[in-house]
Amino acid sequence: MTRMTPFSSPLLVGFDEIERLLDRVSKSGSDGYPPYNIERMRGGEGSPARLRITVAVAGFRPDDIDITVEDNELVIRGRQPDDAAQRDFLHRGIAARQFQKTFVLADGMEVLGADLKDGLLSVELVRPDPERTVRKVKITSRD
Repeated sequence: MTRMTPFSSPLLVGFDEIERLLDRVSKSGSDGYPPYNIERMRGGEGSPARLRITVAVAGFRPDDIDITVEDNELVIRGRQPDDAAQRDFLHRGIAARQFQKTFVLADGMEVLGADLKDGLLSVELVRPDPERTVRKVKITSRD
């Protein structure tokens, strides 16, 4: 039996990559740790709007966090060294927990930079406005 998808219409040409992307996003189970916000920052006159992803990473130092962009995915990884052997805890409620957050980026998205302040990691992104073009396609005759 053939699987029917929203992109099965014969009028939607070349959208199979978007369908694969949606499958990948739906299968990636996110556990909610660490919590994060995504906000749209209004651009000034003539400048494109920016996005800011803010991730709560209290207890992490800049050296504990790795940010990469590969294949249109922004991947934020955090790993704290577990120094429990060097400490004598009476109660341990804050674990040295590692994490990985993956955000799928649209084509053309650019990562401007990242900033860590007061336990919040902010990653700034921008998508430059694409130029609108109209192109005439020449028809050749094969008689």
